[in-house]
Amino acid sequence: MSNTLTKSPVYTAPYRSLTEALDLAPSTAQVRAEVMTALAGPQKTLPCKFLYDEHGSTLFDEICDLPEYYPTRTELKITRDYATEIAATIGARSAVVEYGSGSSVKTRVLLDHLADTFAYVPIDISREHLVNAARTLQYRYPDLSIFPVCADYTRPLVLPALSKAKSAQTVAYFPGSTIGNLEPVAALAFLRSIRATCGGNSRLLIGVDLKKDPSTIHAAYNDSAGVTAAFNLNVLRRLNHEIGSNFELDSFCHYAFYNPSLSRVEMHLVSLERQHVSFPGGESIRFEAGETIHTESCYKYTLQEFADLAAAAGYRRRHAWVDAQNWFSVQLFEGIE
Repeated sequence: MSNTLTKSPVYTAPYRSLTEALDLAPSTAQVRAEVMTALAGPQKTLPCKFLYDEHGSTLFDEICDLPEYYPTRTELKITRDYATEIAATIGARSAVVEYGSGSSVKTRVLLDHLADTFAYVPIDISREHLVNAARTLQYRYPDLSIFPVCADYTRPLVLPALSKAKSAQTVAYFPGSTIGNLEPVAALAFLRSIRATCGGNSRLLIGVDLKKDPSTIHAAYNDSAGVTAAFNLNVLRRLNHEIGSNFELDSFCHYAFYNPSLSRVEMHLVSLERQHVSFPGGESIRFEAGETIHTESCYKYTLQEFADLAAAAGYRRRHAWVDAQNWFSVQLFEGIE
């Protein structure tokens, strides 16, 4: 997959139909090349973005409702409790650009409180999920211009053309503690990319999961209903469908743990036996029994650690809102000119 900046076509009309969604999703050949590279290392990996096809996104929505999974409900409560204050701190006349829009539940709370929002640009790699969410929001906010973009937002991209005359500022919105899925060096690069995409004086509203009792964190990724396990294994089903591999899902199992020394959850798929997985073109990957594919990391931060990371990307923190237990934070930053 190319790291060069891909120019998107100028897009000046709001979302009205499925065909108008701007589609910058990677091709099958690009996905296959990235997967083969990721599986070729001594520690096999898969980029966590591949967890989120339509079915994976649906499973993640189910995870968000699980009793063990505190991040979503805690962030949503913070957003609801402080929505008026958050909106006042952001200010009026904004274009909101959401990275990884998902089901947009928290987005609706934000849009309900922001004054004179001109445009909303949801960016997500799952096209079906993106289109469904855009339709729901267009119905709820008929006067809001919505410009959905299907893309891998970790890659450089150009936003749809927005009227700067009507939009006094751009606010990047990145909820869900998804920033924790990136290694710290990659997180820094991504924050810099957001600022470059949205503008040097843009603002960033971001959800960040905080360090806490390791047992609480561990339980969130090992739910008793097995939904997280299904979500993790679904990436293999997706690859079989999209690039023609022949992963046997019953030959792998979900394994997740919190590593306190690295301040991160690691999510793996463990090979239950020695096996070979074939790919079109005659290529195959060998797995030993007990060998793992590292599918996702979820880093946790202190407030100061994340403020330092954002500062290195050119952001100054305006405010941080946290819950009563100090489990989660919603933080607002502004670009430093």
